[in-house]
Amino acid sequence: MWKKTALCLLGLCANVALAQEMSATDIIRKAMDHYRGLTSYSEMTMTIHRPDWERSMTMQAWTEGEKRTLVRVVEPKKDAGNGTLSVDGNMWTYTPKINRVIKIPSSMMSQSWMGSDFSNKDVSKDTNIIDQYDHSLLEQYEQDGHQVYVIQSIPHEEAAVVWGKEILWIRDDWVLLEQQFWDQDGALVKTLKALEIAPMGGRNVATLMRMGNQDKPEEWTQLQTSAVEFDLALPANQFTLSNLRNPRE
Repeated sequence: MWKKTALCLLGLCANVALAQEMSATDIIRKAMDHYRGLTSYSEMTMTIHRPDWERSMTMQAWTEGEKRTLVRVVEPKKDAGNGTLSVDGNMWTYTPKINRVIKIPSSMMSQSWMGSDFSNKDVSKDTNIIDQYDHSLLEQYEQDGHQVYVIQSIPHEEAAVVWGKEILWIRDDWVLLEQQFWDQDGALVKTLKALEIAPMGGRNVATLMRMGNQDKPEEWTQLQTSAVEFDLALPANQFTLSNLRNPRE
């Protein structure tokens, strides 16, 4: 038993030492790579909660690298087939009811995705924060046997982003614990928090996350991940407009 404990402690120390050698930018990149992998496939349920109503959608999502994401709604039946494709910073949506693919202009990337508290940009799992922001380590502390790194990210002057800053809490196993979004006037607008963390797909992942609005605490959206796979082979046409409109089983 003491050997196992010693090995765990050595592993923890190695993680801490590694993170200490890394810059704040490196830590954020590790976190982004952690939840995307080289490729990934996940199954999720999104629950949108409001004081007088609540609805849920089951979705599938695929990612490849840092710039390709496809999300497709599976249930309920009335929303099934709705999809969102993001490639190299460009985003399109498809709605079966009108059988149209619509390109989302950059001016609408901060708008709500399907009435949720997640924006179009959030759903795209965009990693532009890595290169379009300056990152600094505010503090680090120990929690539940892990080191937690608190990083402040300030966008470059020329960056086309709506936020004045973002603050991220990242664990030493690269799980994103919390992400705050602050406006240009220095006011906190919304917060994404990991409520549950569990091993899945061969790594620790945030299996339950909640996005909440600072001014409307009674309104929130939760994302529950039920399955995830990393580094799997995906079809060459996975992230195309043709596949967005006509998915191949």
